[in-house]
Amino acid sequence: MHATESMLGGLRLHTVCHQARCPNISECFARGTATFMILGDACTRSCRFCGVTGGKPAAEDPGEPERVAEAVGRMGIRHAVITSVTRDDLDDGGAALFASTVRAVRNAVPGASIEVLVPDFRGDESSVRTVVDAGPDIFGHNIETVPRLYESMNRREYARSIGVLATARKLSPLLRTKSAIMLGLGETGDQVIGALRDLRGAGCDYLSIGQYLQPDRSCVPVTEYVSPERFLEYGDLAREMGFSHVESGVYVRSSYMAEKYNE
Repeated sequence: MHATESMLGGLRLHTVCHQARCPNISECFARGTATFMILGDACTRSCRFCGVTGGKPAAEDPGEPERVAEAVGRMGIRHAVITSVTRDDLDDGGAALFASTVRAVRNAVPGASIEVLVPDFRGDESSVRTVVDAGPDIFGHNIETVPRLYESMNRREYARSIGVLATARKLSPLLRTKSAIMLGLGETGDQVIGALRDLRGAGCDYLSIGQYLQPDRSCVPVTEYVSPERFLEYGDLAREMGFSHVESGVYVRSSYMAEKYNE
């Protein structure tokens, strides 16, 4: 784990593993995997469930894609996951840097598969197209919670998030798409099922379902700790709905064991 941290620090790279206080960080770093977070470490939004720092972001770093590609090669990563903070200050939401990073990794490590986990780009189709055209193997965008809770969590429009996934599928019908939802924020079972149906309606292929864990005191508290049995039930239901691959469990996160979705 310490070797991974040292190498990433030397390359001036951020990971969502650190920034979002992921409970699986020790396991993933020990396995030599990480989810790269581009476009800095300051988010322009303040979603009430997220541990990523908000504030004024730094300027885009044109050298970041090549450093991510170097890290993927040095770590021997076979399935690279690239995400970012939300950058509403940028005209394209950071889509061009996403695309550059995908291409840099593809050039440096041709055998690696590439997954992107993007923000909503304010619903801009041209930004989604920029990322899709770069040729990732998996295009991800997390809805995070059910529509009833969006406003209370400082999220933007639920329909916008569903639309990002639908747009990616429309632009590239064979592209595999992925999303994630957290439980324990006050949602009901019927609301979860409704959200899963919305995802399938948008053509979403892959799904992660995990327990919300409060990152720090500034975030909303956990409303409920969902039983492992209920996670299994939701997972079975999602498969019946037609999701190609589902991971559902307390410590499941969208980037955890991400390579399993690509097997």
